[in-house]
Amino acid sequence: MDEDLHLDEIEARVLGVLVEKQLTTPDQYPLTVNAATSGCNQKSNREPVMDLAESQVQHSLEKLMVRGYVGLVHAAGGRTDRYRHNLAEHLQLSQQQLALLAVMLLRGPQTAGELKTRCARMFEFDSPAAVDPVAGSLIEAGYAVRLAPAPGSRAARYAQLLSPDSHAHEAAQTAPASPPQAGGAPSLAQRLSDLESEVAELRTELQRLTDQLGG
Repeated sequence: MDEDLHLDEIEARVLGVLVEKQLTTPDQYPLTVNAATSGCNQKSNREPVMDLAESQVQHSLEKLMVRGYVGLVHAAGGRTDRYRHNLAEHLQLSQQQLALLAVMLLRGPQTAGELKTRCARMFEFDSPAAVDPVAGSLIEAGYAVRLAPAPGSRAARYAQLLSPDSHAHEAAQTAPASPPQAGGAPSLAQRLSDLESEVAELRTELQRLTDQLGG
């Protein structure tokens, strides 16, 4: 992986937002600093939730521009300038890879089922199983890592490596998980995460059955 692409927490959020907005709201992309700040501070689809000032986002955009991962689009007639990402070109990423990487930048480590559901507006994967080979290609390129299942879960997770310090729990989960203690129970957060993944997989299976029945 390019050693220059080691993002801090705010840079990771900014770059993830630029990719997300390009793929989900192309009519509003490229983004102004104000729009990028709003995207960074969204309460939904973000982990952790941030409260960044425009000046912080502007500074991160400028740092990313120096390294070539963001470009400035000058607006005619004195209108506000806008920013676009160059991540796909620099890292030679397909839309599938770009979508996965963006969701991992915005929400941290996730199972294939979670990634499938959360990427839906950027790229529609047929099933959680379809996520695995694309995530595998990111791993081979050095942009992601496969993590051991979280305690109480059977599903492995994928995490991005462009900004390893962005999510506090990534480093701990990179190592093989310790055997669960006798009588131990998964936390409420973990049980909810597992349930979300299972629901995503059930929805996929239901859609497959519906398609087979011609419904």
